[in-house]
Amino acid sequence: MSETPDEPAGPEASGSNEASPGIEPAAPARKRPRPGERRVQILQTLAQMLEQPGAERITTAALAARLEVSEAALYRHFASKAQMFEGLIEFIETSVFTLINQIVERDTSGAVQAQKVATVLLQFGEKNPGMVRVMVGDALVFENERLSARMNQFFDRVESQLRQSLRGAAEAAGSSTPTADANSLASALTALIIGRLQRYARSGFRRLPSESLDLALQRLTA
Repeated sequence: MSETPDEPAGPEASGSNEASPGIEPAAPARKRPRPGERRVQILQTLAQMLEQPGAERITTAALAARLEVSEAALYRHFASKAQMFEGLIEFIETSVFTLINQIVERDTSGAVQAQKVATVLLQFGEKNPGMVRVMVGDALVFENERLSARMNQFFDRVESQLRQSLRGAAEAAGSSTPTADANSLASALTALIIGRLQRYARSGFRRLPSESLDLALQRLTA
């Protein structure tokens, strides 16, 4: 689906981990983003703005000003601000669960799976501080309720995977109540993850989620 370029075109947003395509030496500089690039740029800029102090609530006017476009230009790509946040949540879901699936496929130990799931989730937040405000709900307080519900479902999915991994670990350890053990530990581990992300956001991104993590994970997955 093609998208209408915006005018004036803002500078390309930084922050993507993907390498930029090479540019032929003789090719003139592009003045406008290609179709689809502006949509990505809007989401990147929104995430960057969420990294700033007091950025729990961002208006479309402020976002448009940062991008040097009109608010109407934003709505050529997103029907509402809620849809912009849905774009961020989709990125969070895809990124984290791709990593989780790789862990589950690669590691056979349930305890190791659970430790690595918690670690990659916290590392993702550490590398994407703006996304953390979305994950813990701070950026969604004044937005559509379905956004908070979707993030709650995200952590429900994480806890479900932890239960599955920890049940296998409990069975391997000879527990007589592997399901109950897994449920309790998965709940505690999910609370640890959410709590560390909240602390990271509310400390102004100074208290890292991965700080002194290994011992806590060992105790909760033993």
